[in-house]
Amino acid sequence: MKSDAVKKGLERAPHRSLLYALGLINDDMQKPFIGIINSYSEIVPGHIHLRQIADAVKSGVYSAGGVPFEVNTIAVCDGIAMNHAGMKYSLPSRELIADSVEVLAEAHGFDALVFVTNCDKIVPCMLIAAVR
Repeated sequence: MKSDAVKKGLERAPHRSLLYALGLINDDMQKPFIGIINSYSEIVPGHIHLRQIADAVKSGVYSAGGVPFEVNTIAVCDGIAMNHAGMKYSLPSRELIADSVEVLAEAHGFDALVFVTNCDKIVPCMLIAAVR
């Protein structure tokens, strides 16, 4: 498993100590680590329900024998950002989102990813990250 890079071997003892600090137990170290990438944000109306969806996804991952880790990306609401200086940040946020997903996945050695998102901008960003 890709996650073995952060959980197996004597040299990974410091990594495991941080994982144990999150509440993991020894048995969890034998299971796949699944990244739940959630674009939930309280400022984006279309994302307000995503926390509940992520909770359901985490339950599914647990029941299937994996260990879920929910992480977030940024989200810009075009409707709120338009007609002022904030609109300059909408398009650049696409690369930031794709980059942040890639960074989270690679830095933490996730074995698989589940994307929880909603938006005509953020969905493609997560797909770009998945392709990477």
